[in-house]
Amino acid sequence: MRQRVANVEKMARIIRQEAIKMIYKAQSGHPGGSLSEADILACLYFDQMNVRPEDPHWDERDRFVLSKGHACPGLYASLALRGFFGMEQLNTLRQFGSILQGHPVMQKVPGLDMTTGSLGQGLSVACGMAIGLRRRGNDARVYTLLGDGECDEGQVWEAAMTASKYGLGNLCAIVDHNGLQNDSTTCVIQPQENIAERFECFGWRVTRIDGHDAWQILNALDEAKRHPGQPTLILARTVKGKGVSYMENVVAWHGTAPNEAQFEIAMQELEG
Repeated sequence: MRQRVANVEKMARIIRQEAIKMIYKAQSGHPGGSLSEADILACLYFDQMNVRPEDPHWDERDRFVLSKGHACPGLYASLALRGFFGMEQLNTLRQFGSILQGHPVMQKVPGLDMTTGSLGQGLSVACGMAIGLRRRGNDARVYTLLGDGECDEGQVWEAAMTASKYGLGNLCAIVDHNGLQNDSTTCVIQPQENIAERFECFGWRVTRIDGHDAWQILNALDEAKRHPGQPTLILARTVKGKGVSYMENVVAWHGTAPNEAQFEIAMQELEG
């Protein structure tokens, strides 16, 4: 486990660096959520998920849905580092004609399982994937990452009921619980302190973890695989803007690109 933790911690640091580079170059994007999700993505793509970069449509692959699609810089960095496409593509974020648009488009990006952006839909899609895989006798797993602000959407709870009804043990949902969303804190917009209890009431197995502790993330993901008859929700408490001091827990960095001076500070802190 020690080596696994060290590996994903290294990759999470690089994911954060690449995400900030992309957003700075594009002068557009969502740094806060891209930084808060980095440890989770590192654990998924560099430890847990069974994928083949040389064969992105391999039928036995595990699936991932980034329901909070605006945080795609972190996902793009993960896919490039995993080998799905060249690192040079990261320099084209949000450029006209680039495969890396402001929200993920599955027809353009190798390794991307679902187009996302309109919040609240990812869990429904993940449920459909999980049901389809099980009916075909495919043992692949489905993972989806939601934002806590996104859980304001009613469709999330309709999907939660569906996953419980069908006993989707091959489905693992993770909530990036950083307490901030586009306009304010989640407790001001729509209180979300009882997300875990809600999912439990809907029949999910729920685990609460520190979303920046690789050991806890890996253990939670490992444990989810041991419950084939029940979907798992991992509530990961995170810090929006994690790793960049002036971005941490500041709602303004939900969707703001750093200027040159801010970029230099961010890279120094992330490299350190």
